[in-house]
Amino acid sequence: MQPLADSLVVDFTHYLPGAYASRELSRLGARVVRVEPPAGDPMRPTASGWDTALRAGSESVVCELPSDASFARALCARADVVLEGFRPGVAVRLGIGPEDVPPTTVYCSITGFGDEPQHRLRAGHDLNYLGWAGVLEDTAPGLPPIQVADLAAGALGATAQILAALLERARTGMGPRVVVSMTHSSHDLVAHRLAGEPVPRMLTGGLACYRIYEAADGRQLTVGALEPKFFRRLTELVERPELGERQYDEDQAALAAELAGVFRTRDLADWLEHFGDEDVCVGPVWTRDEAAAVFGSREAPVEVPLGAHTEVWRQELGVDEA
Repeated sequence: MQPLADSLVVDFTHYLPGAYASRELSRLGARVVRVEPPAGDPMRPTASGWDTALRAGSESVVCELPSDASFARALCARADVVLEGFRPGVAVRLGIGPEDVPPTTVYCSITGFGDEPQHRLRAGHDLNYLGWAGVLEDTAPGLPPIQVADLAAGALGATAQILAALLERARTGMGPRVVVSMTHSSHDLVAHRLAGEPVPRMLTGGLACYRIYEAADGRQLTVGALEPKFFRRLTELVERPELGERQYDEDQAALAAELAGVFRTRDLADWLEHFGDEDVCVGPVWTRDEAAAVFGSREAPVEVPLGAHTEVWRQELGVDEA
């Protein structure tokens, strides 16, 4: 399905959240134009592999702002969606604020703190937003392995809001203004836990049936057998059925130690073969390369050179270089 076919997204963002959001919109069929300063998106030199992967399928236009704002506004006039990720007020100063685009255009701002008065101009990156949002409470000082605020709260949050805004535009003919706060949206990911936890630290080691264990070869496997039926079957298959009655015992550390001893008796591959398709909620901790071989895209991303589409767009829009 290409539900956004014939839609144009003009993306002024830098770094990860906007690039990821644009990539998702591109996957849904949108034509994406990434507008970059003459030096390019800073992610090009600092994380070139990430940039290439997220830029695939998009177009690159170089535009110096605010001196060449007329070119940027001409692009926006064609856009169904304009995406920006500057701190509040910057896009307006650059000449590409929400009042500078047609009222029919969906205008989305990905921000750190939205319009929160105390924090709206505060500088930050993913880790800062997660800290403010209460996401790191259980794991600090440990660091998360992915950028939850950038990708889940920011990029996917923006994607969902943009899709909803396009539906509203289809009904009303007007393009809504959307403001995404990575901090607020990150907090939303944990807000359901404010009323308390079924078990203290349930997601971070508080339960023996929801942990990562080491196999004999040093590889690791995940156990997520929260439901009693899954845990009972797991303990039967490891020939320790008596452990099934202890799933929610108070002494979870002792139960985990028993399971750890069991899992250290075989290599990871042996365990996966042993469990097969049984309903036990067990899996491997694969490397990214291993996961990509099964679940990833088979197509290698094609690099999009900086400014490769600038002249084509200038000619089409009839805008001379500033």
